[in-house]
Amino acid sequence: MKKLLLLVSVVMLLCSCEDKPSLQKYFVENTESSKFIAVDLAPSIIKTDKMALSETEIAALKSFEKMNILAFRTDSTNSVGYEEEIKEVKTILKDESYQQLMKAGSGNDGAAIYFVGEDDEHIEEFVVLVGKKENGFAVVRVLGKDINPTHIMNMLSLLQKSQVNLDQLKPLQQLMN
Repeated sequence: MKKLLLLVSVVMLLCSCEDKPSLQKYFVENTESSKFIAVDLAPSIIKTDKMALSETEIAALKSFEKMNILAFRTDSTNSVGYEEEIKEVKTILKDESYQQLMKAGSGNDGAAIYFVGEDDEHIEEFVVLVGKKENGFAVVRVLGKDINPTHIMNMLSLLQKSQVNLDQLKPLQQLMN
């Protein structure tokens, strides 16, 4: 009986270890690459200690765990790299776990918003992909628990009202220069 249980456990473990591409793997593989700029933002980026927050703003902050940004900057030497990299990201986002909410623009120039979760009230991850061939692209992952679109709107509002901790954004300044 123990051998059967061990065999079933091993088979389940092997079946659950998928080697398919994922956005998380893509981030991990490219975070240290010189072609990319990576920034991880914690909820502490939003300074709310001197603000009176509504219940909905508090709920939005509680749902937010972190934000990961991975940006690829295009210049005259790596335009081919842009095509390869954005194609890889778009292939990952075609997976059934990513549900597209919105798309703007055409071809490789534009933006798209995706989410991962059971429905629009229990979202674990928002993904924003923005790109323009001349400048590059960025993938933004907003991770949390039970995020909903209202929480995202409240977070944007809080970002505008609060004193943002700009130290966490210094690596992105390279992309803007």
